[in-house]
Amino acid sequence: MELKEAVMQRHSVRQYLDKKLPEEIVEKLKKEVAACNAGGYNIQLVTDEPNAFNSFLAHYGRFENVSNYIALVGKKSDDLYENLGYLGERLVIFAQSLGLNTCWVALTFSKRKAAITVNEGEKLVCVISLGYGKTQGTAHKNKPLEKFYTARADDPEWFKAGVEGALCAPTAVNQQKFFIERSGNEVNITATGGGNLGKTDLGIVKYDFETCAGKENFVWKK
Repeated sequence: MELKEAVMQRHSVRQYLDKKLPEEIVEKLKKEVAACNAGGYNIQLVTDEPNAFNSFLAHYGRFENVSNYIALVGKKSDDLYENLGYLGERLVIFAQSLGLNTCWVALTFSKRKAAITVNEGEKLVCVISLGYGKTQGTAHKNKPLEKFYTARADDPEWFKAGVEGALCAPTAVNQQKFFIERSGNEVNITATGGGNLGKTDLGIVKYDFETCAGKENFVWKK
């Protein structure tokens, strides 16, 4: 499955089959995690570990049969939340392309029981549950388009594709607090609220926009 297709087809899934990940899938995920960690992060793939989602919080969040997850960990910095949002979504879409299902999780898991290493000076931003879903999930409802960007007659096709991808991006409580602007081939996406979760959402949205628009077609505004 192409990454653009994976962006459009991916939906949040919380209930999974009691099915082990094949070793070849695990190896592909490990390589992608290692590539993401090349920037100095400590993202961790945890497999066959059911304790993090065996808690009241997880049951409250309606999670079922979660024994695989990705922990987004990195050194504390001003841009940590956005950068890990971007890299986490990269891993989410990669997993979708492998036939897996995922869900972003900020609170409804047990940090105490999770098999995650957070070193001094590092921060665990959130985790991503991973596995074979009982369903493929359902699309979230979008706000009106004018809430996200101002459409213009000269908008190129790559920009429209990028916006469509951004609207598919998962955001905290589906609040979709972002706005997209274009000047020529220069694009800017800003968070319109949400605190640290909003920063993580911004990274997620940027990855999905970039994947669908094509890196070769635009540059991010500095």
